[in-house]
Amino acid sequence: MSKHQSEQTMRRAFLKLCGLAGLGLACPGGPAALLRAAPNEEPPYEGPYYVVFNASGGWDTTYLMDPKGIGGINRLYQEGDILTHGVHKFAPTAQHKQGGLSNEDFYAEFGDELLVLNGLDYSVNNHSPGARYMATGKLDSLAYPTFAALVAACQGPTCPLSFLTFGNYSATGNLVAMSRVPYLPSLQRIANADAVEGNVRAPYHDDFALARIEQALGEQRASRTAQALLPRRQRAESMLYAAQVNSKALQRITPYIPETIPKERLAQQAEIALASFKAGVCVSANLSIGQFDSHANNDPDQMKLIPEFLEGVAYLLHRAESLQIREKLVVIVQSEMGRTPTYNSGNGKDHWSIGSIMFLGPGIRGNRVIGATDEGQFAIPVDPQTLACDKDHGVRVRPEHIQEALRQFAGIADHPHSQKYPLGVKDDEKLRGLWG
Repeated sequence: MSKHQSEQTMRRAFLKLCGLAGLGLACPGGPAALLRAAPNEEPPYEGPYYVVFNASGGWDTTYLMDPKGIGGINRLYQEGDILTHGVHKFAPTAQHKQGGLSNEDFYAEFGDELLVLNGLDYSVNNHSPGARYMATGKLDSLAYPTFAALVAACQGPTCPLSFLTFGNYSATGNLVAMSRVPYLPSLQRIANADAVEGNVRAPYHDDFALARIEQALGEQRASRTAQALLPRRQRAESMLYAAQVNSKALQRITPYIPETIPKERLAQQAEIALASFKAGVCVSANLSIGQFDSHANNDPDQMKLIPEFLEGVAYLLHRAESLQIREKLVVIVQSEMGRTPTYNSGNGKDHWSIGSIMFLGPGIRGNRVIGATDEGQFAIPVDPQTLACDKDHGVRVRPEHIQEALRQFAGIADHPHSQKYPLGVKDDEKLRGLWG
């Protein structure tokens, strides 16, 4: 038998097998192309991983990291009841919380690695612009990406689930795909897309068929790459191919999906994000719970939600430690506004344009508090060089200062994506040494 006849026999045998398996094929290079090397799988992304927690609706910082026991600003504790851990001052909540984690327990465990910035000037007190401003550092534009999306685009744009979001403001600037995986069963189905309902014991195709499909995709991609295409068509082809190849990479998530689904909202989101981090298919995640907008009955609402929120942060950190990725996890904890220093007629608090933000993770020196608010809960300016409060010559720290510092911290400030979306912070206003 000649070499040509031998190849023809192999092709016929392969097509017969495909027909028996019910597998249809379309390959520009012909069936012989399927016998060539399959495309290479993207290597796992190995960190750092970024998590942004959002207390959506506007938290009351006087019941957390910026306590005020004077002037009727709160009704649950007095000035002498304020607690400390290291340099941190915080409101006592163990006797008032409705489930969740008290401030006392949170600071006892994480205070030594926690960086707090008080007196953050949101500049606005409406939800939509406030959330946008906090997430992007740009108040007057709808085009800017959030930090979570930007860092994903810069550090892991080809990861299958590079930027995960569970709500709140999530613009991407068209730099990276936004991924939403609302439930753990959904993650199971995505991770095992070639199985019935994500059940690994019930695959649609056997390994033989899957290998041939991958080879076909590789040949198809090579053929189309050689063609002259318009930029938009070329980008679409690339995205399609990446989605096809990445379906295999997503299978790496499966071992890290817990068998038992936690009941808590943030814990469920944390499990999805952490499994994706551990599998090397995700760079950043935007976690969020709402209902903080306590225009009525502020104290009961905040004492339910703040402890739930802190418990979610603690859950993420504990679970990350068990997955051995804790040392790679950068955590940002924020809200789009604060609550007024006075109560309204419904025992609630309205929107306030001054608040706080917290950070912890590798490269962030903890047991530090920067900035402050005065007795009326107004922001005190900060010297950007020394980070000390300076009422006369300091700057009012706004979200663009935070976002500029985060870009520097992540090493993406000079990336072309970041340069495309400048924040306009003057060099002498950049927060020097924020991360310690």
